[in-house]
Amino acid sequence: MYKNIMFDLDGTVTDSGRAITSSVEYALADFGITGQPREKLNTFIGPSLYDSFEREYGFKGEDCDKAVALYRYIYEKERMYDVDIYEGIPELLEKLQNGGFKVLLITSKPLKFSVQILEKIGLSKFFDHMIGPDLTDHSSDKKRLIEKAISEQSLEKSECIMIGDTQYDIDGAVAAGVDSIAVTYGYGNVDAMKAAGATYFADTVSDIGKILGIEL
Repeated sequence: MYKNIMFDLDGTVTDSGRAITSSVEYALADFGITGQPREKLNTFIGPSLYDSFEREYGFKGEDCDKAVALYRYIYEKERMYDVDIYEGIPELLEKLQNGGFKVLLITSKPLKFSVQILEKIGLSKFFDHMIGPDLTDHSSDKKRLIEKAISEQSLEKSECIMIGDTQYDIDGAVAAGVDSIAVTYGYGNVDAMKAAGATYFADTVSDIGKILGIEL
């Protein structure tokens, strides 16, 4: 039985597409790059900014640092809270909390921003523990974040499950030795999550609840 429920943030708990993609567009405009396809911008939702700017636009070194700084400037100044909560998430989190589950946030978004966002939208009270990188961390590796949570909270892997919407979440769960739920309502590629070896798939928040034995 799962007792420790690990949630990704962007694309799983919150629909943060507007906030992220508009901030990416702002950063790219400084390099003269405009009119980018939505599918390409959406790939920034999930992994680290450094990995994304390098992967999608070949930015390295100072250019990558500059792009991330521009993104974070506009994101923190005026776009960070431009998010929606997926339908059913507050109810699911509350029922998990009341049911005695340990609820954890495992995100590649800098922890500073994640905490501020969850406090602003009223969901921070449902999380027992939050794990995320600091602002200097460039990695998208979810394995180390999951393992950090397991170590800090003295969790049994067999009682943990990771819920996320991208291949990075599933790869991290598999590498860390925990089960996973791949949500299909977010921004990830379903085929990639299948190939990564997701344990379960959920098309809705209600489906997550059913897998965990929670009725919404």
